[in-house]
Amino acid sequence: MITTDLAPGSPCWLDLGAPDVRAAAAFYGAVLGWEYESMGEGGDMEGGMFKKDGKTVAGLGKLTEEGARSAWMIYYTVTDADATTQAVERAGGKVRVAPRDLGDWGRMAQYDDPLGGQFAAWQPGKQAGFELADETGSLSWTELYTSDAAGAKDFYAGVFGWSYGDMELPGGGGTYTLITPAGLPEERMQGGLMELPKENLALAGGRAYWHPVFNVDDCDAAVAKVTENGGSVQMGPDDAEGVGRLAVCLDPANADFVVLTPATPS
Repeated sequence: MITTDLAPGSPCWLDLGAPDVRAAAAFYGAVLGWEYESMGEGGDMEGGMFKKDGKTVAGLGKLTEEGARSAWMIYYTVTDADATTQAVERAGGKVRVAPRDLGDWGRMAQYDDPLGGQFAAWQPGKQAGFELADETGSLSWTELYTSDAAGAKDFYAGVFGWSYGDMELPGGGGTYTLITPAGLPEERMQGGLMELPKENLALAGGRAYWHPVFNVDDCDAAVAKVTENGGSVQMGPDDAEGVGRLAVCLDPANADFVVLTPATPS
C-alpha cells in the first residue's frame, strides 16, 4: 500500500504534463472528484495542484517538451538526489533533468530507465509530497510496463534498493512482479512491473512506461465519466481476484492511468 509517511524509495508525488491545462483539470475533476488550484495562468509556466477533500494529491503543468507525449510522472522519495542521479547513471539510465532545487520545497531530478521508462526523484525540503494516498480519489499503486522485466528489476534495485516478489497471473497471463521499498515489510508493496512485447507498448512508441492507479468507489461509474468527458478505455472494467475491479484508461490527451475499486477484505 502507498502511504503518506513517504519512506525512501516510495512514491511521494506525481504530476501530469498536459497540452491543455484547463481541459485536463476539468477532466480529472469530473472523473476523480479533484479540485484544481491554479498557481499560474497562461504560458509555459501554467499549472497548479489537484486536491481531494482539501488535501493535495497531484500536480498539473503545461506540456512544453517538443515531441513528448502527455503522461503522468511519478516521483520517489530519496535522501540525496545527487547520489540517486549517480546511481541512475551507473545502472545505465539517463538524466532527463539534472538535480535542481525548487525553492525551499525540495530538490528534484528526472530520469529515463535503460528502456525509456520515465520517473523522478524528490529530496524533500519543506514539502514532503502528496497529502492523501490509498484513499478514494488518490494514488494507490504504481505500475511499469517494460519489454525487459529482469533488466528493470536490476536497474531499480540499483537505484532505489527495491525488493521484489513474483506471482504468476491466472490463465497463463505471464509473471507480475510486486515492488516493495527497501527495508519495509511486504504489506508496504507499492507497485508492480510486468513484461510485455514491444508491440504492446505502442502508447510510448515501444518504450517502457509507468502509470498511476487511482482508487475510486465505483470503477464502472468512473469509466462512464472517462468516456463522457472525452477520454477512452484501453481495457476493462474487469474483476481481478484479490485486487478489485479495474480499468485502464486514457484521458483526452492520451495520458494513461488506471481506476480501481479495491476488493473488500474477506
